[in-house]
Amino acid sequence: MAVSENYPQLKSNENFLALQSQLEGTENRIAIARRDYNDAVRDYNTTLRVLPTSIWAATFYRSAKPLQPFGASERPRARRRWSST
Repeated sequence: MAVSENYPQLKSNENFLALQSQLEGTENRIAIARRDYNDAVRDYNTTLRVLPTSIWAATFYRSAKPLQPFGASERPRARRRWSST
């Protein structure tokens, strides 16, 4: 007599792929926010240094100092792709 067991089809692979997609979207949103922040900092710092806005900044905002752009490393990470075999 042969006994065969029926296992339910596992959905973990689909859930992992969905999680991976969500993480990728989150990384993209963070990269966009970082770029927007750095653009705003560059514009602000330029405003403090260029005439005539530098005169207004020195007159009304004496404590205004240049900001530092966000400097996290953007080196690519090696991604491991899981395959369903």
